[in-house]
Amino acid sequence: MSAPLTLDIDGPVATITYNRPDKLNAMTPEMAALMIEAVERCNTDPAVRAVVLTGTGKAFCAGSDIAELDRYATPWDFRNRPEYCDALRALLKPSIAAINGYAFGGGLEMALSCDIRIASDTARMAAPEIKLGWIGGGGMTALLAHSIGPSNAAMMVMTGDPVDAAQALGWGLVSEVTAPDALLDRARAIAATIASRAPIAAETARANLKAAYNMPLERAVAYERDLQAVCFATEDAAEGRAAFAEKRTPDFSRR
Repeated sequence: MSAPLTLDIDGPVATITYNRPDKLNAMTPEMAALMIEAVERCNTDPAVRAVVLTGTGKAFCAGSDIAELDRYATPWDFRNRPEYCDALRALLKPSIAAINGYAFGGGLEMALSCDIRIASDTARMAAPEIKLGWIGGGGMTALLAHSIGPSNAAMMVMTGDPVDAAQALGWGLVSEVTAPDALLDRARAIAATIASRAPIAAETARANLKAAYNMPLERAVAYERDLQAVCFATEDAAEGRAAFAEKRTPDFSRR
């Protein structure tokens, strides 16, 4: 049997693929463990500069496998389980979600945890937990509110109804919509572009964006300026200035 979650590294771009197409790539504890391993590999491999996430078949990921939830003896055990969204948010490298189909529940939370989201024109996204008697627990409400505003977020989490790719694009939930057969190539092209930039600066920009959500403006600007100074002190920054002066492509080395 093939692994239910795979990691493929091609040069500076890694691809994490949810691979349970017969179950719409619904996540299991085994897949959560594999996600933790994949993120650790990406974080510790200096050659990896960007990560693409996608799914096989008709889904990006349909969230947690509901049949697995009864394995937890108590709600507290469920609350303290190894969480795949937490694992993904531990990723240090820039990430692109290639949403090829259903992104429901935890699948939507994983897409929201990525830095950039693009979708095929057949994709559908939903926060359907309310239809089963609970709400999302992997950051759904906060991430949606940041992405599409409180009213649109309320529409999704309080009705549980899906939105299609066109609506997601209109709300800013995704950045681009492509034909299904162009989606993965486009995601990898974005990843390759990011991978060609100075990697310390790209990872710092990612950290800065995350921090800015939690800071008032004055602190956010001051923090950004501090991070700019850190980047400016790197060898890559000196290489960038030299390449600009010499009218050539910079050769960044993560130093």
